[in-house]
Amino acid sequence: MAKILVVDDDADMREFLEIMLTEEGYNIVCAKEGKQALNLCKKTSFDLIITDLRMPKLDGIDFIKKAKEISPESLVILITAYASPDTAVAAMEEGAIDYVEKNFDVEEFKELVKETLEKKGIKEEDALFLKDIEDADRFGKIIGKSKAMLKVYSLIKKVAKTTTNVLITGESGTGKELVAESIHENSERKDKPFVTINCGGIPETLLESELFGYMKGSFSGAYTDKPGLFETAHGGTIFLDEIGELPIILQVKLLRVIQTKIIRRVGGSKDIKVDVRIISATNQNLKQKAKEGTFREDLFYRLNVIPIHMPPLRKRKEDIPILTQFFFEKYSKKFSKKIYKMSNYAIEILLKYRFPGNVRELENIIERSVALETSNIVLPENLAMSDVGPADFEKMIDFTFPDEGLNLNENMAKIERNLIKKAIEKANGSRTKAAELLQISVDSLRYRLEKLDLR
Repeated sequence: MAKILVVDDDADMREFLEIMLTEEGYNIVCAKEGKQALNLCKKTSFDLIITDLRMPKLDGIDFIKKAKEISPESLVILITAYASPDTAVAAMEEGAIDYVEKNFDVEEFKELVKETLEKKGIKEEDALFLKDIEDADRFGKIIGKSKAMLKVYSLIKKVAKTTTNVLITGESGTGKELVAESIHENSERKDKPFVTINCGGIPETLLESELFGYMKGSFSGAYTDKPGLFETAHGGTIFLDEIGELPIILQVKLLRVIQTKIIRRVGGSKDIKVDVRIISATNQNLKQKAKEGTFREDLFYRLNVIPIHMPPLRKRKEDIPILTQFFFEKYSKKFSKKIYKMSNYAIEILLKYRFPGNVRELENIIERSVALETSNIVLPENLAMSDVGPADFEKMIDFTFPDEGLNLNENMAKIERNLIKKAIEKANGSRTKAAELLQISVDSLRYRLEKLDLR
């Protein structure tokens, strides 16, 4: 039960507010002037303070200032018969969340009080939640403790309590499916199915039957009735990955399912009710696609009720060491390798890399490096990264010298070997073109290939 302090020197107004708000289920305490109210604030914590502007001894603006010093977590609504822009600005500067005139509409005022207390509850819940996880390096299967990821965790926790459709956006490899799983696992549907389908990975001719099922004999090879993924997910969650790839004709049918919660199997005539929460994901700009006419605008707004954006890895570099350690331990165990650490130099290179493939690319890099490593420490030459150009290379060699030292000749040879390999790959095997890319002669390239045993 929210606790509200009403401060007004007008006895009739105090009584009116007390009766009205008590009927709404709030715990009401009243004070007839500011100093009395401040003493009450010292003894009790109030969720909301509703105060008059003009009062004897201490006016409303000064009272708000002092009350917020005593109880900064209390929200304040100012009531005044003398509303003006200056009054509003002064009240907001001292910490009031809103102000109303004394001839307010009763129902609107009740709604204002309700919304204000709901905001306070959400903020407090968020603060407690973030405090609980700020020292952790993951949330469920999602790894990271950057500010960007803490915001994502907070959103997951909020939307998990609802049944509202969610659209997860972000570049490929950022972990959109993990977000969808976390929403499901933190919801009341967690004991029901979580069903995933990649809308871009199934031919259009098969996608409808995968989503909605089919009846025996409806097409060649349909030897028996088969439920679709919406039926399989009944009571739970369906995750539509790469929703931007969904053909227009199926967009229409998906919109109908969202509106009616009814599906019909291919070749069937019976309507089937489904209770499914829809979470979608895309790496495309669906709003732009809607403007271009390649994605239905009405479907976009139905799916994008609550948006969650996954930041690219380059925007949360502080998570790279945590993710690297996780993948390093995972693949050291998988390959039964006795490797005790990533070299400092290797970590430095990873921190300077752009990661166009995001977390998925980082995992692939670490898996490969652990698989190929023959020593007891992962060295930088086994970090195969896709877009290291001359400018990036210059940054890569600007590193903190490792405590364990390094063999200059060996490391220069490894760097040279990697650059030559990448040039030949980029040149599609042409040594002439590779030599041009490396700005050396073909004879020089041939000599280096022999020297480095890259024939």
